[in-house]
Amino acid sequence: MLHLLGGIFLGWSLGSNDGANVFGSAVASRMLRFWTAAVLASIFILLGAILEGGPGIETLKGLTQLNVEQAVVCSLAAAITVTIMTILGLPVSTSQAVVGAILGMGFLNRQLYLAGLEKVVVCWLGTPLGGMVTAVILYRVLGRFYNTLNVNLFESDSLIRLSLIGAGTYAAYALGANNVANVTAVFVGAGQLREFSAALIGGLSIGLGVLTFSKPVMKTIGREIVRLDAFSALIVVLAEAITVHIYAFVGVPVSTSQALVGAVMGVGIVRGIRTVRKRTLANIFVGWILAPIIACFLSILIYFVIHLKYVPG
Repeated sequence: MLHLLGGIFLGWSLGSNDGANVFGSAVASRMLRFWTAAVLASIFILLGAILEGGPGIETLKGLTQLNVEQAVVCSLAAAITVTIMTILGLPVSTSQAVVGAILGMGFLNRQLYLAGLEKVVVCWLGTPLGGMVTAVILYRVLGRFYNTLNVNLFESDSLIRLSLIGAGTYAAYALGANNVANVTAVFVGAGQLREFSAALIGGLSIGLGVLTFSKPVMKTIGREIVRLDAFSALIVVLAEAITVHIYAFVGVPVSTSQALVGAVMGVGIVRGIRTVRKRTLANIFVGWILAPIIACFLSILIYFVIHLKYVPG
């Protein structure tokens, strides 16, 4: 069980950060209490992981062959990378950190399956674009539907509140389905876990992160989203959830943060406003490049360090 601690820590970190992407807008706008949001998110993350986490696990475990020791190194390298990027204040993709770490082990093993890697990189590129396109479509379609309802202010507030809860719940399910592979796929590839056990442990560790340490991040990220009006915030969360869920079907773990930013840009396009600063986009690009590179380097470095032998003079 001890060899799984690196993966559990990585899952906890993922939940602590990405919980904000599913319920941040509802909590920051006080439409939903934090503990209600955290419990709902944890339940549906676990359901998503168990019911639809399999394809992502298959993709990541198939990038290269790992033994138990190498699986632990990959988890540790990815977790350290996420921590470093967070300290630097750069947007971090756990998916890219995990893949970078796996690539490092693949280089050492001289065994890397490029077909699977090409699929992953293409999906990474498509994540913010998918969020943007989905948001544009949803804004136009749901906007027209909303305008036909002729509801008063009180009814509108209640409707948006319920819709944000529904969208956040769906986003939590999609997060679990898509990102559980980041946490435990390497241990499936190393033969230490079966797919169901990997989904269960991964889903529980992500949920634990949401319950124990997501509140500060949820409030911070949520305020940034709620600078848009409530309807736009709903579109952003829903577009992010749909985008991430689609990639869960494809079997490639992607960044919920990048899907979220793409969705915010989509809303900005429709409304004719600039919703994302150039500096934010630059930071996302830097994080996109650095995360897999740092994780790859760290996995190789850690592997060499633990195999150093002292030779007395």
